[in-house]
Amino acid sequence: MKTYRKFLIALAVASTAVAAVAQVENAGGVRRRTDRDKKNTREQGAVTDRMQGFFTQKAPHDADLQYMREIYRQIDLQKPENTPLYYPEDVIDNQKNLFRLMLELVVNGDVPAYEYLDGRELFTDEYKINVPEMLDRFGIYYTEGRGSGQRGKYVIEEADVPTTQVLTYYVIEKWEFDRRSHAMKTRVEAICPVLNRVGDFGGETRYPMFWVKYDQLRPYLASQYVFLDDDNNLAQYSIDDYFNLGMYKGDIYKTRNLRNLSMAQMYPDPDDMARAQDSIDNRLRNYGKDMWVPTREEYLAQKEREEEIAKAIAAGDTIPDRTVVSDKSSLAETKKSSPRKTTRKRSAAKKPKVSSGSSSSSSPNSSAAKSVRRRKR
Repeated sequence: MKTYRKFLIALAVASTAVAAVAQVENAGGVRRRTDRDKKNTREQGAVTDRMQGFFTQKAPHDADLQYMREIYRQIDLQKPENTPLYYPEDVIDNQKNLFRLMLELVVNGDVPAYEYLDGRELFTDEYKINVPEMLDRFGIYYTEGRGSGQRGKYVIEEADVPTTQVLTYYVIEKWEFDRRSHAMKTRVEAICPVLNRVGDFGGETRYPMFWVKYDQLRPYLASQYVFLDDDNNLAQYSIDDYFNLGMYKGDIYKTRNLRNLSMAQMYPDPDDMARAQDSIDNRLRNYGKDMWVPTREEYLAQKEREEEIAKAIAAGDTIPDRTVVSDKSSLAETKKSSPRKTTRKRSAAKKPKVSSGSSSSSSPNSSAAKSVRRRKR
């Protein structure tokens, strides 16, 4: 009888433990986790308000800024540095390229999108896009979602996503010099996918689709990892790291100006436009360096390097353009490798003197023997 009672108690404890594992808390009560709960957990995307707040960059106050410039860059996906944004073309192991991810988030209503206003972008509720109108305007086929199983209002099949036509992105960068940290900081403000389509009479035409604020995309970009080259297939960086670390390569096609003109309108000649783009890039990257006051040691070291270069030029050495002498060792190596200085050293080398008394009857070997005998004495 006692053995039977112990068996019933053990069975009750085991059943209670199994039920506790399969239960979840809900509004102070306890209920069993169902398949619907598991499905909802997967569909929520794991992006909460707390995560969104973590990825949102707070814009610096105007009182802390000494300099700010807004730059529009054009990212060409055909360049090797930008190919991580294009591949994979299809969904592989739940990995999507940037355009598929952006379009899915916009269609499902996870992130807001704004109209492309050609240089006068306003990210307000007034300029939010109408999703079905945008899809109709660019000829993207979709169907309205029906039933509780559909996550969004509109459904686009994978074959209908024009991912192969999005070969360009527009990016808005803000370059800000913070007077508190005395450093130039760069942050991406918004991204715009651009459709590249061939017209009826030939020629490629670009159609900017919509702007999406980068802070709204960051939680989703941080979960998409890509590998940057073919030599290393390990995906160590996310798309968020790719933008924050400035791994992309893009040309400046516009800067914010009073007349709202693009670089092509301001500089019709391609060579002039290329020089202007390089000038703007160099000015932005060197702005923080020009604001920095060197220390006494740095000033003396720079002055010493300039004096050494001036002496080398005065001595007749030819120094090519854009030659940067980093330290004394590199300058010493340059002096050693100079053919003119080698000739000087050879010509200036003195021969050993031979005494006049023994010059006629003795050779260098005999003079060496005499010196040895003298030492012995």
